Amino acid sequence: MNSRRLGLLTGTHAVNDLYQGLVPALLPLMVLERGYSYTAVSGLMLAATGLSSVVQPLFGLYADRHPRAWLVPVGFLVAALGVVLAGLSQSYLLTWIAVALCGLGIAAYHPPATVAARAAGGASQKAMSVFSVGGTIGASFAPVLAATVVGGGSLSRSYLLGIPALAMGVVWVAANVRRGAAAGTSSASRGSKAGAPVLKPHNDWRAFGLLVATIVGWSIPYVTVLSMLSLRITRDLHGTSFQGAAALTAFTAAGAVGTLAGGWLGDRIGRMGTIRCGYLLALPAMAGLVLASTPGMALACTAWLGMSMFLPFAAQVTLAQDYLPRNPATASGITLGLALSVGGLVSPLFGMLSDARGLGTTLTVVLCVLCVATVLALRLRNRTVQVMTGEAAAA
Repeated sequence: MNSRRLGLLTGTHAVNDLYQGLVPALLPLMVLERGYSYTAVSGLMLAATGLSSVVQPLFGLYADRHPRAWLVPVGFLVAALGVVLAGLSQSYLLTWIAVALCGLGIAAYHPPATVAARAAGGASQKAMSVFSVGGTIGASFAPVLAATVVGGGSLSRSYLLGIPALAMGVVWVAANVRRGAAAGTSSASRGSKAGAPVLKPHNDWRAFGLLVATIVGWSIPYVTVLSMLSLRITRDLHGTSFQGAAALTAFTAAGAVGTLAGGWLGDRIGRMGTIRCGYLLALPAMAGLVLASTPGMALACTAWLGMSMFLPFAAQVTLAQDYLPRNPATASGITLGLALSVGGLVSPLFGMLSDARGLGTTLTVVLCVLCVATVLALRLRNRTVQVMTGEAAAA
């Protein structure tokens, strides 16, 4: 494991997802200052998330065919530029374009950065979990940063939101200049000792398709719980608004803990055991949330659910890359972008179901979806990619 390189990439992930979190954090301020309607706000969220999810696999294809390390800093710098312009723009059209630009930057960042993090982490699942948590930490700081810098009708100060990206850009350039010099020295010392060309195993698209279906079954419960948890506690269980907010915080924090625990567990029992353990533990937690009769019980089940659902997260990312060893960036773009966005795309359907039948019915249907995802997860098989030189393959 290259700990220094992994730490740098984790820092860039925190900065990148900071801007992903700033978009929804700025929307309430835009409603107050510019008088945007809920329809206008929904349009901005579609520009930020929908466009990003669709084009992220395309950036993965490009990164596989033309590996470019500069996509990592360009990604989070473009995302920062989009957020700054969205805050300074007065026209709704210009704001929409700026938010879409932010989404494109985020989409460009994830595929190459995830592949680089896998390379820096080597065989360790814990490395990928650390990289993933970096993004969670960055997103969690977004509401605080937005309220501090541009709160109270001060969107004109949005240019200050670009400072974290500029600082990380300087760090990235300095680190890569040193890394390039070290690599040149090492290459010169090796001289002509370079090995034969590397042969990569074939892509297993069938297994990858099963994994994508599993992740889709994961994303639907995740997005639905995230969007309806507070309403479940405050309306159905007659809890306070503080308890509803605490449940959301617990769900997010438990997810970060689960991601780290999943990496640690993956290094000890293997990633397939970690994936299966996460899905099997999530089922009773989801059932407990459906059957909860008090806010306290719902809060406990929420924390359990958040940790369980994120246990398989890092393992699923590395497994996707091993299913498609010839296209690891594409695998990252599809699993982290397109598959995870399905939950958001179908969320209006669950909203209509909640209006018609109540949140209890919706969560019961979501539990059934999670059961299907668990069955699919149990059918997944491990695949360890072993890199071979030309001489080894010939032998």
